[in-house]
Amino acid sequence: MRSRRAFLITAAGAAGAVAGAAGLVEAGVIPGRARAHEVLGLTGEDGVVPEVPAGAVDSGTFKSAARRTTVGWSVIYPDRQRAELPVVLVLHGRGADHTSAINELGMDHFLAAAVSAGVPPFALATVDGGPDNYWHKRASGDDPQRMLIEEFLPLLAKRGLRTSRFGVLGWSMGGYGALLLAADVKAPRVVAAGAMSPALWHHAKDTTPGSYDGPADFEQHRLFGRAADLEDIALRIDCGRDDPFAGATEDLRAEVRADGGLQAGLHTAGYWRRMLPDQLRFFGRKLSV
Repeated sequence: MRSRRAFLITAAGAAGAVAGAAGLVEAGVIPGRARAHEVLGLTGEDGVVPEVPAGAVDSGTFKSAARRTTVGWSVIYPDRQRAELPVVLVLHGRGADHTSAINELGMDHFLAAAVSAGVPPFALATVDGGPDNYWHKRASGDDPQRMLIEEFLPLLAKRGLRTSRFGVLGWSMGGYGALLLAADVKAPRVVAAGAMSPALWHHAKDTTPGSYDGPADFEQHRLFGRAADLEDIALRIDCGRDDPFAGATEDLRAEVRADGGLQAGLHTAGYWRRMLPDQLRFFGRKLSV
């Protein structure tokens, strides 16, 4: 039979091991921090779609020469009026399409609520960029970025929206795409860019399969080191602290001047809905200047 002293030593050792393991999880040395934080309620509440009447939504399709396919689109207005408004392009995440802004994130309700609360009015315009193209030209010839500039913006202009200066907002894959578009087009045409949980990597070997055509494609379209291309554009970059892209997002934020920051959250629609009111207020301010 073990002595009391031996029992206490063993118990202390076990407690120390648990504490040590917990410290390694918290530091990210071993996996499990995001799940642990979720169980403990440390990842924040999911955003809730406002219970207000949605503004008008117009939708359609067009044959895209740049994307070599027919794409769908939607324009979300803050109310039933379709007066001339500035516009923010909305770039969806991986595996999504132009309907996701409404069906998954409720942007039609969020925009109506923001403008009703005093945010200067603007429209949101979302379009199919391909499920995993990462919003840049691919070896297949599919070029969603060219589609945005040469096809979608002219379509929006014909519908009466102001497109000489515009904003761009995206989440996950689309968050990366929004910042890439801003860096490529530059100011003064791009007034503001917003990214929620942008899909960012430092090295090609770490990327999600299919996100780039190879290391050369990755290097050609990386965002790190391009602060000069973004310095005259208003930026808001948000990411959940337990998001797999949090580290790279924090590194990019260290290179550029941006509103937003890292908050409690995961890589989920609930987090993106929580951040939408702040993002929409940001665009309302910047587009009204």
